[in-house]
Amino acid sequence: MGKITVETCDIEGLKVITPAVYGDNRGYFMETYNYNDFKAAGIDQVFVQDNQSSSTKGVLRGLHFQINFPQDKLVRVVKGEVFDVAVDLRPGSSTYGKWYGVLLSAENKKQFFIPKNFAHGFYVLSDEAEFCYKCTDFYHPNDEGGLLWSDPEIGVEWPIPEGEIPNLSEKDKKWGGIREFTENRR
Repeated sequence: MGKITVETCDIEGLKVITPAVYGDNRGYFMETYNYNDFKAAGIDQVFVQDNQSSSTKGVLRGLHFQINFPQDKLVRVVKGEVFDVAVDLRPGSSTYGKWYGVLLSAENKKQFFIPKNFAHGFYVLSDEAEFCYKCTDFYHPNDEGGLLWSDPEIGVEWPIPEGEIPNLSEKDKKWGGIREFTENRR
């Protein structure tokens, strides 16, 4: 048991993980995390905090990151469906400012590994979604950073129905774009 399939993404470091699921007429069983399997797949991290959030359809959270205490994240959905996005903010990366998105759902059971120095966010597609994530550093409330979800320079293709406006926190409405972030980083 405990085998996983790992897909690499167009952006180095990002990985989509699909666990083996063992099911019968009673239901299913799967390992959502096994250190040895993840280490063999090149994800040799120590996770120190697990988080879970619940959101309703149309909620968009992100794009968030920690500035001085960056976190690797392993994210998944246990109820519903989201479009999950990571944006490369690694200094000197050949894919700096590029984004990658993946559909995560309770049904497909996929997980998304997002290394340090990526901004992260998701948009809820189902009536409700419960989102879980493991982090390699603790949350530091005074260390929050973010990028505007709709920054045209990043150009995330969110699957938002035409004419709808995502439900955003006040904080997420006010982040700047990647150009401003890059200039302030210098």
